[in-house]
Amino acid sequence: MSLDQIAAAFDRQDYNVAARLLNEFLQHSPHNPWGQVYKARLYEVSENFEGATAIYQHLLKNVTHPKIVSHARQGLQRIAAKSQAQRQQAIEQAKSAPENTEPGLLILEAIAPETRTQAAKDFARILNLDVYTARIHLPNRGWKVYRLGAIGELNFYNQQLKAATIPAFCATESDLKQIPVFEVLYFLDYAPNAIVVCHNEQGHLGSLTFDWSEVSQRVEGQLPIFERVIESSMRKGIERQRKEKTQDYVQVCDLHLPKRRCILRLCDWRYHFDQGIEFGAMGDATIELDQSINRLHWNSLLNFLTEQIPQKPIWSDFSAFGETAIEFSILLNRLPAQIHSYGQDETLWSAAFQLYSNLAFIRDSA
Repeated sequence: MSLDQIAAAFDRQDYNVAARLLNEFLQHSPHNPWGQVYKARLYEVSENFEGATAIYQHLLKNVTHPKIVSHARQGLQRIAAKSQAQRQQAIEQAKSAPENTEPGLLILEAIAPETRTQAAKDFARILNLDVYTARIHLPNRGWKVYRLGAIGELNFYNQQLKAATIPAFCATESDLKQIPVFEVLYFLDYAPNAIVVCHNEQGHLGSLTFDWSEVSQRVEGQLPIFERVIESSMRKGIERQRKEKTQDYVQVCDLHLPKRRCILRLCDWRYHFDQGIEFGAMGDATIELDQSINRLHWNSLLNFLTEQIPQKPIWSDFSAFGETAIEFSILLNRLPAQIHSYGQDETLWSAAFQLYSNLAFIRDSA
């Protein structure tokens, strides 16, 4: 069986005949590079792009014949173009429904070190990136805000990532804004049910009673408090510069109550340690600005929470998440921060924590 007959069948687009002739040819010459070229072509027309790509890449590595190398390169280019066209068509279909045009975000989760190499290759293929860039985008720990866009398109990518065992999830901006946050001022009681005195989002004072079993998880974070400092130089002609330095941190802890669709938020500089139940004798709780006393009280409060809900998950990778989320200022400016303490209203870190906690809430409820 000659290669000319196989080539003629391809020219006529008679792929059934081409497949039969090629099968007979490869039985006698299984490693013939031209036979491999036509085998890859058959994979192409049947849209087995993975099989075709493997053959073309093998030919490029092991064959030096100029025409075969040219065929392999052209084949890879065709596959890339077809894959991109199919991907774009699928994205447009995913975005076609009105509800799929809603703004959303795609979150990447940490990749295990032993799967990172393969994950980078799959991520590059799905997002049309080079492998080096893909590897940089994959987080080592915690979560990372990767992309904003229409939720239909992001869900399409999310499905592709899950198929490749790359952990990720999506959320819409509207879902992020629909979770009320109550600022806890102090615990009035904790047994048999917990009673907290709190502010709602409008600042109205009230109380809320809940059972500890309603708490599904905790979210903790440290929000930097900045102060402006002036740095000067001894060198002539250098003007003094104003820079921001981290002065301290605001400690925040959220309790998620999914059945009530709400979050209880505790903040170390806002919590009234001199009211409600006590968490240990650690000095005068009325000295509000004594950082060391305040931190001791806060640690005692966290220990108290651990005693009440010892088996519940704790999300505490906010620092890593915040470093990436802070770059999405347009998104953060659209989110309610719900943290008002020591200049936090003027930074995006409070909105970043709000985003982190709400994402944990949505992921837990999915």
